[in-house]
Amino acid sequence: MQHNLFTTMRSLKLAEGCKGTQVYALNPSAPPPPPPPGNSGGGGSGGTGGGGGVGDKLLQHLSDHLRVNSVRSKSSRTYPPPSQANAVVSPEFLLPCGLPVTDLLEPQIDLCLKFVDLVEKMAEVYRRIENCSQFEKSGAYLEQCAIFRGISDPKLFRRSLRSSRQHAVDVHAKVVLASWLRYERREDELIGTTSMDCCGRNLECPKATLVSGYEPESVYDPCVCSGASRSQMMNEDECSTSEEVDYDMSFCIGDEEVRCVRYKIASLSRPFKAMLYGGFREMKRATINFTQNGISVEGMRAAEIFSRTNRLDNFPPNVVLELLKLANRFCCDELKSACDSHLAHLVNSLDEAMLLIEYGLEEAAYLLVAACLQVFLRELPSSMHNPNVIKIFCSAEGRERLASLGHASFTLYFFLSQIAMEDDMKSNTTVMLLERLVECAVDNWEKQLAYHQLGVVMLERKEYKDAQRWFNAAVEAGHLYSLVGVARSKFKRDHRYSAYKIINSLISDHKATGWMHQERSLYCSGKEKLLDLDTATELDPTLTFPYKFRAVALVEENQFGAAIAELNKILGFKASPDCLEMRAWISIGMEDYEGALKDIRALLTLEPNFMMFNWKIHGDHMVELLRPLAQQWSQADCWMQLYDRWSSVDDIGSLAVVHHMLANDPGKSLLRFRQSLLLLRLNCQKAAMRSLRLARNHSKSEHERLVYEGWILYDTGHREEALAKAEESISIQRSFEAFFLKAYALADSTLDPDSSNYVIQLLQEALKCPSDGLRKGQALNNLGSVYVDCEKLDLAADCYTNALTIKHTRAHQGLARVYHLKNQRKAAFDEMTKLIEKAQNNASAYEKRSEYCDREMAQSDLSLATQLDPLRTYPYRYRAAVLMDDHKESEAIDELSRAISFKPDLQLLHLRAAFYDSMGEGAAAIKDCEAALCIDPGHADTLELYHKAREPNDQK
Repeated sequence: MQHNLFTTMRSLKLAEGCKGTQVYALNPSAPPPPPPPGNSGGGGSGGTGGGGGVGDKLLQHLSDHLRVNSVRSKSSRTYPPPSQANAVVSPEFLLPCGLPVTDLLEPQIDLCLKFVDLVEKMAEVYRRIENCSQFEKSGAYLEQCAIFRGISDPKLFRRSLRSSRQHAVDVHAKVVLASWLRYERREDELIGTTSMDCCGRNLECPKATLVSGYEPESVYDPCVCSGASRSQMMNEDECSTSEEVDYDMSFCIGDEEVRCVRYKIASLSRPFKAMLYGGFREMKRATINFTQNGISVEGMRAAEIFSRTNRLDNFPPNVVLELLKLANRFCCDELKSACDSHLAHLVNSLDEAMLLIEYGLEEAAYLLVAACLQVFLRELPSSMHNPNVIKIFCSAEGRERLASLGHASFTLYFFLSQIAMEDDMKSNTTVMLLERLVECAVDNWEKQLAYHQLGVVMLERKEYKDAQRWFNAAVEAGHLYSLVGVARSKFKRDHRYSAYKIINSLISDHKATGWMHQERSLYCSGKEKLLDLDTATELDPTLTFPYKFRAVALVEENQFGAAIAELNKILGFKASPDCLEMRAWISIGMEDYEGALKDIRALLTLEPNFMMFNWKIHGDHMVELLRPLAQQWSQADCWMQLYDRWSSVDDIGSLAVVHHMLANDPGKSLLRFRQSLLLLRLNCQKAAMRSLRLARNHSKSEHERLVYEGWILYDTGHREEALAKAEESISIQRSFEAFFLKAYALADSTLDPDSSNYVIQLLQEALKCPSDGLRKGQALNNLGSVYVDCEKLDLAADCYTNALTIKHTRAHQGLARVYHLKNQRKAAFDEMTKLIEKAQNNASAYEKRSEYCDREMAQSDLSLATQLDPLRTYPYRYRAAVLMDDHKESEAIDELSRAISFKPDLQLLHLRAAFYDSMGEGAAAIKDCEAALCIDPGHADTLELYHKAREPNDQK
């Protein structure tokens, strides 16, 4: 029931700013575009359009955009397309500011914690989690979150965040961590949900967070916000108010009297007891004047009823607020607790929270303030644009008021500052939140993170002295990576040699890493610079800056093809938006408009608000400018293109086609779902989840919506809930996707024969339902895999063959496995060769083919696999195992260490620990086991090895 107390506040609708991660500089010395033909009498050099042609229109269109609309809100973009379809223009028209130049390129400094020895840090955190007290575990898991933020696996971060919430004890920590979990799932983007909706999971339940105490069993418990427990409490406390009461005194307020039971009122607090039974004159009076005590007649009657019933259910909020003030004035602890809890459960909207938080802070109502904070946090990021919310969170006074009630914590400002930096790195709001984060930092890792992030933000704001000061503070706290910030700050102030000495000393004093050589390259020139960049790539092939620099250097030498080939190296295994932009940029320079358009469509799928050319023009607008210069496709043409690119395992090309199709039919949930599958294949989980949410929001039927909700749940680790969604969808309408989801979720476990047969039945049912060839090929491939596991090889071969007939190219791999199990090794090898020839991204095919050939050929295939995709771990493990077999222990360790330095993978760490153990290096084995268990604390093989390696130490 809503009461007049909750007045309506005007809603704020602020446009979200455009965001991007690229740092490119435009060539300031590039020649200006030629004047229009009307002024000069002819086109510019290299231009092919005549007076008033499409080229001039494109130039004018782009110039107007750059002048007027350098940054636009994502909510209002409509770009009129150029008028002709077969336009031919010069690159100068599309790149009026020229191509990027090497002198102005530099990598961004990471916001997250980075370590010279990440394995040691992971092992340290694992030991802390295992050995700390129960009340410290939540903080230990939060530190693990901060470490995993720097590893490109959002699942690890979310798992640690769930563990931190699971082990939280106080209400404040529960509120913040539950809100953070919800934010990570971006549930606010699901149409039809509100911030306080029942989430179905106890860890995120807005009611469960308001109950203090440790709840280890609640990690996947059902949500408790139905209110059953509250109703039960009310029933237990039910007390008849209609029975006769022996009133023996009255409180007089103005002209009215409130009759009371003396001993009941006295039981509310010691001050009341002293007044009514102590030596005061009120003890002997039947009527006490209470007019000057700031409570109304309604409030005093409510106090009298509470003194007999311990209930507040029938009182409006304004009366409960009066009781809260009375409780504070007369130290009525039980009454205050009841009022605090009652008011906290009434807060459900931002307007209510804004109104009640002031009462809560003034009256020191811990739960009420927690409930208000919860609404603010669950309304993020939109609530961050509310000036009243900003005042509470950002100002020093606001933090002090929150701190007085135990509601200002490092966890709170860690969460808030991450959102602020995502929204606008340079804003004053971001700076103020980071300053509050610094004030709340206590542990060493907290100081390292707060100082470093404030340094990065100051550097982005070009406040170089302040940036250097904060980076220095982070270094003093023990964060060596912040030396990169110190050097960069000095470099920006023209202290190039000083910057060089800092990084050179870092490389000399510690084991070199890729980011060290990358940073030093900024302060070198010529061959020394290129050597550092090559070393950086060798040590860490996932760093994008060296590829981009080499590509631009090649462009400056007019070697456009070589520049594209350089970028292809990293884009073959890492779908990086800034590398896609760079490749599109260079493609325009070489007049490959088809290629440029493909890359821009793909990067807009990854980051829909991407601003190109140093944030000067939105990617959507470049699509409109390039579209007339590329081949025109109908929707039917697009489907054919999608089939071709999907079958050739061209995931970036497939993304571009889907983006094109969605431009014609933005509400097509089926296309959004296909988009999410491609993004998952590219390991772009955040973008994939966004596409899934859009698929769910655009669903035109209930059964379809349930399927997409099921996939969202499955991909966020909630398998049982996903199965329930699939079953509910099937109960409404039998569909391919519902059966496929159910089969997929069930197969994600060790299957016994009965379970395998059930999964087979589900996939067969799916294949009976209407769907397109792309999905049916996937279902046939999965069905073949289950048949193989059941040793039904002929049936499996039939499935793979049928999948291949509808261009599901990956079925070659399954068919090769069947041949291998039938001891037809040559046929298996040939089948994988076919996949290599067809697939554009074929690193995994080379890896798999290595299983079907001799050792020399296998080494060659695995070398190619590593060259194409250095993130694949099997080749390193294979080579290390071969070296161990040849008794080359040191080389085997080096092979694994090479990969672990940039990809701390569970299997790699486990294998290196086993090697160390076999070599008698127990301490090294224990450290690797602890780092592996930090990634997966339940990994049975690593646990067994860990206990074995520790036995000698435990016996001492």
